[in-house]
Amino acid sequence: MPMFKTVLTSALLLPVLAVCGGEYDGERWWAHVKYLADDNMQGRETGSAGYLEAARYVAAEFERAGLAPAGTQTYLQPIKFRSRKVIDEGTSITLKRSGGSEALTIGDDAVLSPRVDTPPEVEAQMVFVGYGLTIPEANYDDFAGLDVKGKVVVYLIGAPPKVPGALGSHYQSVGERANLLRKLGAIGTVSFSNPAHMDLPWSRIASSRVIPAMVLDDASLDETQGIRLAVGVNPASVDKILGGSGHNFQEILAAANSGQPLPHFAIPGTLQVKAHVETREAVSPNVVAKLEGSDPRLKEEYVVFSAHLDHVGVGAPINGDSIYNGAMDNASGIAAMLDIAATLHDKHARPKRSLLFVAVCGEEKGLLGSRYFASHPTVEGKQIVADINSDMFLPLFPLKQLTAFGAEESSLGDDVAAVAKSLGVRMQPDPEPQRNVFIRSDQYSFIRQGIPSLALKLGYDKGSPEEKVVKTWLAERYHAPSDDLQQPVDREAAGKFDRLVAALLMRVANEKQRPEWRSTSFFKRFASR
Repeated sequence: MPMFKTVLTSALLLPVLAVCGGEYDGERWWAHVKYLADDNMQGRETGSAGYLEAARYVAAEFERAGLAPAGTQTYLQPIKFRSRKVIDEGTSITLKRSGGSEALTIGDDAVLSPRVDTPPEVEAQMVFVGYGLTIPEANYDDFAGLDVKGKVVVYLIGAPPKVPGALGSHYQSVGERANLLRKLGAIGTVSFSNPAHMDLPWSRIASSRVIPAMVLDDASLDETQGIRLAVGVNPASVDKILGGSGHNFQEILAAANSGQPLPHFAIPGTLQVKAHVETREAVSPNVVAKLEGSDPRLKEEYVVFSAHLDHVGVGAPINGDSIYNGAMDNASGIAAMLDIAATLHDKHARPKRSLLFVAVCGEEKGLLGSRYFASHPTVEGKQIVADINSDMFLPLFPLKQLTAFGAEESSLGDDVAAVAKSLGVRMQPDPEPQRNVFIRSDQYSFIRQGIPSLALKLGYDKGSPEEKVVKTWLAERYHAPSDDLQQPVDREAAGKFDRLVAALLMRVANEKQRPEWRSTSFFKRFASR
C-alpha cells in the first residue's frame, strides 16, 4: 500500500461541518454514523474499496481534531490478509453410515466455515464431547477418557453453568479451542447452538456463508493452523448429525438448560466433506492517532480507545437489499471515537497520559485487526496501560444503565463505576455471560497481551422494555441490511455515552497508578507473559 497523505477535502468534511449541535448532544456523532453507514461505503468489508474510503475519512477526521499520526504510514497501519470463500458449487457435507449416505443441504442444514484451511476432501469419525472444553481452573474436562485423535469433535456451543462467565468465554475462544484440539489430535469440529442463546437466526447465519473469511498473513498469528474442518449446523438439523447414536438434540438441550452434565458418546459412521474454496490476498489498514499526554513521564504511557471500523460488506439480499451498512455495528463506535476526539480538541484537553485512538479492521473476520495491533503495536507495547472498547453500544433508548464487560476483572471497574455514578448512570457486569460477549470484540486482543480492558454498552434489566428492544434489534437488524440509517436511534443517549467514555478515558489517563488486574482475575496471568 502506498504511503497515505491525509487530505481534508470538502467531501470528507461535509458531514461534520454541517453540524451545529453542542458538546456531546449526539448530533456530531450522528453525522459520522451517516457518512460511514451510507450505501456508498458498500458495508465497509475489510479489504474493500469501501473500507479504505472509510479509513481515509477516519484519518482525515483525526487530523482535523489535531491528533498526531500514530500508524506505520502516517495514520494507517496496513495489514496483509489471506481471504477464503467457500463456493457452494463443488462443496458437499455428507453423513456416511452403514445404512447408506445422507447429504446435508448447504445453507439449510449446515455451513462450512472458511476460517480454517479445509483441504479439498476430508473424512473422519465423529464423537460428541458436550461443550468440548477443558478448563483446569474449574476442574472441568469434557475430554477425560475420550480418544479424539484423527476425529471430528461435535459440541454444543456454551459452557457449564458452574464456570464463571469470563473464564468460560476465554476457553471457548477460537485460539484456545484450536490449541486444545491440536494437543488432542482432533482434526476438526462440528458445532451447534442452543436456540435460547442465539443472537442471529439460522437464516442469517446461512446467508453469511457468501461473505469471505480472512486470516492474518502471519503464521505466528494464525490461530487455526492444523485444524482442517469447521462445520456449523442448523439447530433444526442436529438430529441428522446424531443419528444412530441413541441420543437426540432435545435430550442435550434439556440437560444444558437445567444445568446438568452433558453426555459424551461416539456417533456412528463418518462425516465426509468436499470443499471448493477460493483464496486471494488482501491488504487493509487499522487507523491510529495520538493525543499526546502532558506529563513528562506519563505521556510515554498510553490509554487506548478502540473500535472496529469494518462491517460485513455486501451479502445475500434480504428484502431486496444486499448492502450490510453496519450503522450500529460499528459505525456507532467509530462515530463515538471521532466525536470524543473532536470534543477533547475543542476543549483543549491535556491528559497526563497519552490517548491512543485505534480504529481497527477485521473485527468481523475474527478480531484480526486488533489482534495484529496488539501483537505489533505502533507504540511501545509495554507502555499501553488500558483499553476501552466500543462495539455496537446500541443507543436505542435513554442511557440509564451501563453494562461494563470485564469490570470485575481489573481496577478499571472502579473507574467506570465512579464515572457512571457521576453521570447518574447505574453500572452492571455482564448480565448474559452465556452469549460470550467478553471474547467477541476487540478488547479481548488487548486482554491477551495482559492489558486491563473494558467493553461498554447501554445496559438494561432482565424483563424490561429495554431488553425487548435489544432482543428485537438482534433478531431483526444484527448483521442484516436493516442495520442502516433508517432505524430509530436515541441521539441524546449516544451523546451521553460519548460524554461518559470521554470522562473515563481522562480519568484513567490522569491517575497516578496504572490500572491493575484484580488478584482474583483469571486474566491476570497474561500480564506476566
